Amino acid sequence: MTQYVYRFGGGVSDGGSGDRNLLGGKGANLAEMASIGLPVPPGFTISTDFCAVYYDEGGNFPQGLRDEVATGIAHIEGVTGKTFGNAADPLLVSVRSGARASMPGMMDTVLNLGLNDETVEGLAATSGDARFAWDSYRRFIQMYADVVLELDHGAFEEALEIAKEDQGFTLDTELSADDLRALVAEYKALVEKQWNKPFPQDVHDQLWGAVGAVFGSWQSERAKVYRRLNDIPAAWGTAVNIQAMVFGNMGETSATGVAFTRDPSKGDRAYYGEFLINAQGEDVVAGIRTPQYLTKTAREEAGAKPASMEEAMPEVYAELASVFDTLETHYRDMQDIEFTVERTKLWMLQTRSGKRTAKAALKIAVDMANEGLITHEEAILRVEPMALDQLLHPTLDPNAHRDVIAKGLPASPGAASGAAVFDADTAERWAADGKAVILIRTETSPEDIHGMHAAKGILTARGGMTSHAAVVARGMGRPCVSGAGGISISAKDKVMRVAGREIREGDTLTLDGTTGEVMAGSVATVQPELAGDFGTLMVWADEVRRLKVRANAETPLDCRTAREFGAEGVGLCRTEHMFFDAARITAVRQMILATDEKGRRVALDKLLPAQRSDFAEIFEVMAGLPVTVRLLDPPLHEFLPHEENEFEEVAQAAGIDIDTLKRRAAELHEFNPMLGHRGCRLGVTYPEIYEMQARAIFEAAIDVAEKSGTAPIPEVMIPLVATKRELDLMKAVVDKAAKAVFEERGRTIEYLVGTMIELPRAALKAGEIAESGEFFSFGTNDLTQTTLGVSRDDAARFLGAYVEQGIYAKDPFVSIDVEGVGELIELAAERGRKTRPDIKLGICGEHGGDPASIAFCEKIGLDYVSASPYRVPIARLAAAQAALRAR
Repeated sequence: MTQYVYRFGGGVSDGGSGDRNLLGGKGANLAEMASIGLPVPPGFTISTDFCAVYYDEGGNFPQGLRDEVATGIAHIEGVTGKTFGNAADPLLVSVRSGARASMPGMMDTVLNLGLNDETVEGLAATSGDARFAWDSYRRFIQMYADVVLELDHGAFEEALEIAKEDQGFTLDTELSADDLRALVAEYKALVEKQWNKPFPQDVHDQLWGAVGAVFGSWQSERAKVYRRLNDIPAAWGTAVNIQAMVFGNMGETSATGVAFTRDPSKGDRAYYGEFLINAQGEDVVAGIRTPQYLTKTAREEAGAKPASMEEAMPEVYAELASVFDTLETHYRDMQDIEFTVERTKLWMLQTRSGKRTAKAALKIAVDMANEGLITHEEAILRVEPMALDQLLHPTLDPNAHRDVIAKGLPASPGAASGAAVFDADTAERWAADGKAVILIRTETSPEDIHGMHAAKGILTARGGMTSHAAVVARGMGRPCVSGAGGISISAKDKVMRVAGREIREGDTLTLDGTTGEVMAGSVATVQPELAGDFGTLMVWADEVRRLKVRANAETPLDCRTAREFGAEGVGLCRTEHMFFDAARITAVRQMILATDEKGRRVALDKLLPAQRSDFAEIFEVMAGLPVTVRLLDPPLHEFLPHEENEFEEVAQAAGIDIDTLKRRAAELHEFNPMLGHRGCRLGVTYPEIYEMQARAIFEAAIDVAEKSGTAPIPEVMIPLVATKRELDLMKAVVDKAAKAVFEERGRTIEYLVGTMIELPRAALKAGEIAESGEFFSFGTNDLTQTTLGVSRDDAARFLGAYVEQGIYAKDPFVSIDVEGVGELIELAAERGRKTRPDIKLGICGEHGGDPASIAFCEKIGLDYVSASPYRVPIARLAAAQAALRAR
């Protein structure tokens, strides 16, 4: 019989940190902490394996699981000496999720489970604190009603606010035992009104309701969105952790907190966190109360008055600091920890590798390697390549004017400007229309996840540095300012008020997540500095990677940016972009609309000097490095004139009448241009176009070689080849142009002629094509399009649904469809090498900057990947990681 329940605590650990896939991150780490002697409340984990069973069984629990859970409850009872459901001395438990990948705030939790009208009296008697007991009961009803019964959360919040107002209180901690007893009665009445049944009193019914809710939350909309954004497979499922409650709300000697062993924003080796006296964990992470600092130094730096934990509870803080060091040394990584202090007794509730910004990830990895805690190779593997994107873009100019209207906590670094929006749906909708938005909320909830992802930055009025908004924003790389207490937000009226000023929906705001400043209007930016830890890690990465990394670039600025980021050449220079320049588009149109070769050559002669200049500027930046130049590829219709004045310009330049031009334009019209007269088909029908481009390439290369003393290495790429004969014809045109230029200039340079493999037929016939082609560059954008029969321009309408329903694991235009497109690439590489063992192989589609696709390229032994300039560092790190994992 399959085992689903695994115990921990009280000297027992059925699992450990190696069982993450089975027990989830939380369950595995609870078992591990218990096994190394840390103070962990006893409990048990229902494994991730049961999550699939839960859905297969239609949400029912088989008797075998019920028996195992009964054994688990007996384990907790044996360790604590308390009995579940006992009216005199009740055992209370928490029921929490725990997937193998951290998903902060995305799934459900129920605390204080086991309370009812009888056990609350027993809890009051055994604790000697009636206020604590009734506070725990009201929290339980509120949470259970929300999470399990799915009742209106707002109604319970409103009842709590009214109860405080009636007494003239501002904090819930000011409510007395009698106040809370009355509030419990009101909560129960709300449950009966909304649910049409009384609040469940049977503790076992409560337990199974909560377990079902936690498993059910795995398929909640917010969890699905988070999984999609973070590439977490739905098949992984979640575990459920049931654990004895310990109470941070038992008065002034009790507390709860969240802490990191290092600063998750900057990476500094300093304890970082927050705590609340007389509170439960949800109070900290939900942003309901603004918490206090963990350390005296952090409090003083922030200019805060409430005592830090180091000052208020020095002995417990010292014990906690010792636990921090133990955990970081044990796990060899920065830890994110949840803890509770119950009447001066410290309890550890969770540890996991902490979410961190890219800057912090770099610093922590490099520091730990320098401290000898991890190796250089482990440091390389610790940094998520895509996270580097946070570091590669501009930040606010420190010298620019800032109209600061408010200040909050610097919850997630970086800067962003955008239009103010006050709800997640609007943020998502406006972002889809191409607008930059700043999401403003009183506090965020997990339901806001789609809006947080769409926004450029996040601002909240409440919450601390470890609130939901802060943790999720850091994980996403979004700047976030939280706990900006001076602002007043009306989501209904879509307005934020601060210091006598109003910010309405659509007004521009700027956030500085590094300082916590909120500014009206937009603020100028500066380019990032890529030295220090970034430079160190890149050196380590370059030492271990095998794949070369080039850039997709067609302007001098692109090329310089790429070189600064470490590109080792150009993997794709798209020449068509050069043709759209305003100064030459008329000549291009004249060439296209000409009715004979003579007319085309007249226009091409006008274009040759401009093309030569284009290539010379690129070759100067890339002197000594390979530059793959793709000859003209797009359908001719993209260059055709549409407006009357455009036809007039071309007619005047060509010396023919407008009506003739319009008839010619109509002749060139295509119904499906992406599969029409484009790529090498242009070269076959109008070889003089490719002849001009080849001449421009070789003349420019020799000019640069003579000027700089270092020749570039042009790689002339023929696009959209399907047959060897097409490549033979075009290679002859290029070789003829090269020979003519070399004879004219009295100098030769090294060059290659190859092709872009972007059609399934070319992949299948790669062995033949390699007889002529000296290199293959896989154009994965078009190869994906032609293999799947899916238009990349229209696919966004349905590919999201395809990924959600498991038809494709990821968007195939973002990450290579390994099973389909990938098999064609692997086949072409194998057949090409069989014909030409030294053939150079690379990819140049958007997949060249995707870490998963880069890992595939490493696996099949390609020579290089080519990515957009800002993704070159991402590709370098991903290539290093792929090489390490392949060892």
